[in-house]
Amino acid sequence: MSRRYPWQLDPRPDAPFPPAQTALREPDGLLAVGGDLSPVRLLNAYAGGIFPWFSDGQPPLWWSPDPRMVFRTDGVHLSSRFRRSLRHSDWTLRADTCFGTVIRACAASPRPGQDGTWISDDMVLAYEALHALGHAHSVEVFDGDTLVGGIYGVAIGRMFFGESMFSAASGGSKVALAGLARCLHGWGWPLLDAQVENDHLLRMGAEHWPREQFLALVRRQVREEGFVGSWRQRFGVIPARQINDTFASSGPDA
Repeated sequence: MSRRYPWQLDPRPDAPFPPAQTALREPDGLLAVGGDLSPVRLLNAYAGGIFPWFSDGQPPLWWSPDPRMVFRTDGVHLSSRFRRSLRHSDWTLRADTCFGTVIRACAASPRPGQDGTWISDDMVLAYEALHALGHAHSVEVFDGDTLVGGIYGVAIGRMFFGESMFSAASGGSKVALAGLARCLHGWGWPLLDAQVENDHLLRMGAEHWPREQFLALVRRQVREEGFVGSWRQRFGVIPARQINDTFASSGPDA
């Protein structure tokens, strides 16, 4: 039996990606190699349910795994214990006030089972360019003026593709994720892409979706009218304790 290899991308930034259904089974979801991280290529990738993920020294690798890890925007679970702590929290959430700081904090955060980070300097610059164009966004959690957590990702139409999050204080990333989901749900955005399986995300309510189901929803949502530009004013300043009653509890210790 001949071995399948991922597609080599055309060097033109606007060249189409191969169909996501042609991605490899092993490693799961590897679809293509090469190309660049230009804004047009990144936006084309996300609109097709594809994302980049590679380490320093590798060419860009492009993925569309099956199944896909997703959150329904009204389906984030916070433990009873954590929700009790939020009742007395003075933390606040904002959006797009320090995107560069958030992505660099995500890059510096240690990941279990990983030696180093996949968020290279080139990735940081690429997503900062997307942010400047109004397509990449961050949600930040502050304790006073101190950044204690955050999440960033890419928005196209009414679909949000989460990339990474971090905590500088216990629970910071949970609050960022829950706050983002709360806001997206209020805007009528049904899904938040979480890409690949992670035990922490599963405990918070993430679901496995077959790739075809995910892609069908993405195709619809990216054509919907969204918000290109800064989310700072639209998001506002949200007290963390306000997200406490938005989502279901997942049990006392989850």
